[in-house]
Amino acid sequence: MSPRALSTHAYYEHKTQTRQWPSTIAQYTFYFTSLSHKLLIRVAEPFLTPYLIGPNKNISGEVVTNYLFPIWTYSYLAFLFPVFLLTDFLRHKPLIMVQGFFLVTNYVLLCFAPGLPAMIFLQVNYAVVTSTEVAYFSYIYSVIPVENYQRATGYLRSAMLAGYTIGASLGQMLISLAEVDYFYINAITLGIVSVAFLVSFWLPMPQRSLFFKGKKDAAEGSQSQREGQLGAYRPEEPVTDVDEVGLGKEKMEHNGSAGWCSMENVATAGRLLWQSFRESYSSRHLIYWSLWWALATSGYVQIFNYIQLMWNHIEPSTTSSVYNGGVEAVCSLVGAAAAFSVGHIKVPWAVWGELALGLFSAIATCAVFLMALTSSIWACYAGYVIFKSCYMLLITITTFQIASNLSMECYALTFGINTFVALSLQTIITGIFVDEAALGLDIVTQFIIYGSYYAAISVLFLIRGTYTACVSRCGPDLSETKELESNVEVISAERL
Repeated sequence: MSPRALSTHAYYEHKTQTRQWPSTIAQYTFYFTSLSHKLLIRVAEPFLTPYLIGPNKNISGEVVTNYLFPIWTYSYLAFLFPVFLLTDFLRHKPLIMVQGFFLVTNYVLLCFAPGLPAMIFLQVNYAVVTSTEVAYFSYIYSVIPVENYQRATGYLRSAMLAGYTIGASLGQMLISLAEVDYFYINAITLGIVSVAFLVSFWLPMPQRSLFFKGKKDAAEGSQSQREGQLGAYRPEEPVTDVDEVGLGKEKMEHNGSAGWCSMENVATAGRLLWQSFRESYSSRHLIYWSLWWALATSGYVQIFNYIQLMWNHIEPSTTSSVYNGGVEAVCSLVGAAAAFSVGHIKVPWAVWGELALGLFSAIATCAVFLMALTSSIWACYAGYVIFKSCYMLLITITTFQIASNLSMECYALTFGINTFVALSLQTIITGIFVDEAALGLDIVTQFIIYGSYYAAISVLFLIRGTYTACVSRCGPDLSETKELESNVEVISAERL
């Protein structure tokens, strides 16, 4: 930001805020990592299925598979997009508090509510929890400058990893060593998430939204989006134009902007959403990365939801030792190591990334078929570790490739849209193959279908990745020029 583009008052205000950011970042990061650490110490989560089908709830595996879990999928889809818009409109913190409240309610129901109707309500309640995770992840974007995003995200991911690993490991030790009943595991988790809910009250309130802004903020956001996308190829603008923009901003600041809840503000948010949507999906390269994100995530969430039922099918929890927590802890550590390695491997992901998506998706496909066809619980555990590690590696590469080419507003919108598409695909899969009202397939047949689904993804991206690599090696300068021209054309159209 140039001093000539600001009034004297605005310039010194900007400098003062810049000097204050380091301490503010530390404060936000401390609060948020503490909250994320406690939220993800869900000791009971790896043992949900044994708890539901065991003597505590006494629900059959078929009812859990073909009736209860599909309710969560349908409810999640219904809540996701409205919550995404409401999150930004209310500036994140209220939705984080709502998530904490519903998470507490979730474990109250698990501990004390008897009967199938209570478990049906629990699935709807948990859909609210998962849909509000968009507020949990986007909160940090709205309270720190973009240049500090990578560092703060590192803190957040470390806290999430630590929380989930500690929770899974603690649950496994309590069950295997102390032989604690599943009820008390859920009671411990209830206490932990209750503390996290109280911590959320002390989160600082963001001072800005990504899309619901006044005129001044919208003008600044629009300009930063155009500059961020053009990057080093941005043409120099005359000083008079920049000064006029600065004077216009100052004038808007004195005359007032649209009210927070006014129709004009909502219309501005709609324009920003549409502009961000066009920018996010203007590049064919970004469309393919987003396509893999949506396709792979829908399959991953489906396998994650039903893997405990597969383990219970191979070795029933009522007659065998359960090591679900230990397996989840190993998955978190191995997957995090794979994801962490992405930042230290010097690979031109723009060239080889799509081929990597195809190759590791093929490995994940083999792992899913292993889980479906084996009769050994340890082979099934190993297949799950391989599958989850491949997904965490690839989703890290995908996230980096998308985020590095978009502004923060566009990245937040892309995250929401890709998640919505993934959930829509998951809902279709659930409605056809899982729901008892349709085919209502058994768990083994379901996993064979999931393996076939991932096989199709791997074939698609092996073909696309091979084509991209060949084109880049034959004419890298030409492909880069075409991509640049495409980006400039889109930005020029948006300016008009």
